[in-house]
Amino acid sequence: MKLVSDPAIAKKISKMQQRVKWQDPLILERRIDQTKLVIEDGRADDPEFSFLVVGDSGSGTHKGHDPQRRVAELMLPHHQQCRFMLHTGDVIYLVGSREYYQQNFIQPYQEFLVGGEQPKKIAYDKMVFKLPILPVPGNHDYYDLPLLFRLVSVTTLPIRRLLQSRLDLDVGLYGSGIGDAYARAFLDYLCAFQFPGDLARHLDQHYTAKTDTGRCLSYQPGSFTRLPNRYYSFRYGGIDFFALDSNTFNEPPPLPKTQAGDADRRILERRRTLLEQEKQQIMADSAILNPKNPQDAEQLDDLQVKLTQIEEIIVDIEKQLDPNKTTFTDIEQLDWLRQRLIESWNTKEVRGRIIFFHHPPYVTEATKWQQAQTLAIRSRLRGVLDAVAEKLGSLNQGRPLVDLVINGHAHCLEYLQTADTGHADSHIPWIVCGGSGFSLRRQREEGPDLREMMRDEEKLVARSHLFIGRTGKGFHKHRPYSSLRIDVKGDERPKFIVRPLVAEWYQREWCDREIEPFEI
Repeated sequence: MKLVSDPAIAKKISKMQQRVKWQDPLILERRIDQTKLVIEDGRADDPEFSFLVVGDSGSGTHKGHDPQRRVAELMLPHHQQCRFMLHTGDVIYLVGSREYYQQNFIQPYQEFLVGGEQPKKIAYDKMVFKLPILPVPGNHDYYDLPLLFRLVSVTTLPIRRLLQSRLDLDVGLYGSGIGDAYARAFLDYLCAFQFPGDLARHLDQHYTAKTDTGRCLSYQPGSFTRLPNRYYSFRYGGIDFFALDSNTFNEPPPLPKTQAGDADRRILERRRTLLEQEKQQIMADSAILNPKNPQDAEQLDDLQVKLTQIEEIIVDIEKQLDPNKTTFTDIEQLDWLRQRLIESWNTKEVRGRIIFFHHPPYVTEATKWQQAQTLAIRSRLRGVLDAVAEKLGSLNQGRPLVDLVINGHAHCLEYLQTADTGHADSHIPWIVCGGSGFSLRRQREEGPDLREMMRDEEKLVARSHLFIGRTGKGFHKHRPYSSLRIDVKGDERPKFIVRPLVAEWYQREWCDREIEPFEI
């Protein structure tokens, strides 16, 4: 039985465009750029500043502990010193449902919210942030309930009873509505304005900031904290930040209709069958455990990790096996990124560039490197950067096109550096920040080096310099949950001081781990 369904990319794009009234005549008339925002905090010109990073946080209380809240408490001493928080996606598990925003987002981050002293009174679609929280959507923020679960929800029969399981999967009665809950929580939900006069007044009130591409949204901490679109950019301290929605360019190519393709299809079908059988065994194992028993609670947490990991692999397999699939890529967004990177390099006041999105192109977490979606993301991002490099010529003077890429999706904290990949993504630092609350994962057995077949030769393309994830077994299992503080220093070329903030759950107790800051 499938636990989640992933809507088609074309449907994700069209629904999100409807919600922000993409290219509405009133928006075009005002020459508004719906992909930009300006953070109006009076300090955006400071060359030195700090910001926080979290990702894959959106789980509720685990059996006996609450890692997301613990990570939030670790960040609180840095609240006044940091200008904003980036969120790398998967804000709400398991299917981005609006009913879990209260438990899985509002309460853990209550100090970051206006009115957070009474978090239960805050509606998920009325949140205002004291410290700007700037997310990108993760795959779980788009997931929906399969048809069977929807039928079950009509009868209000709890899904856990259907599964005969004690696993708390944070599924509830709703799905994301193809990202609707995320859009209502974070985006400027313009489709709520049914009359042109109301929309016009809203645009004239909140889209007052001016940039080199026209008017754009004015993001006002503590007052108006909405995002203009599912992907967007902003400039702070001379750094251009590009936030992407990687859920719309992660579609793997279909298997070729060849003898080799048929063989690959049979292998994937067999693997899917085995994974479904493993899921059923996990359900059965969980049914006999008592969550009130601390030892059983730990085991239930482990089973939940395995179940969600398996479900994710099955989704990746089904993307490849779909016989009716035609590969769809969000060309509009990728063209936007290409053009904006070129413009950024031709703007004198810009001294650096950071891209952040959900799916990591480079990662050593145990399940991600071989996924078809990882390959698709890596290939398409390379295509964009190669096109930018060709256009710029020698303008970047050998410097990497991007100073830092930040991702989530892999449930760990990792710092990698690409080698010479043969593409314009060479020698770029990459950070994966996806261990801020949901189940943690281990590093792959092959270790820190990532190799890729190029021209019939296996080549080193990246190396991991830091991996913080699940280790150990049984009672000696370490669960280090994490976030980041990044200090931006330097003049013409920025440098980043990365400070991991880590809280470890070990032997049913919390302890804070001191991880040495590192410089990029």
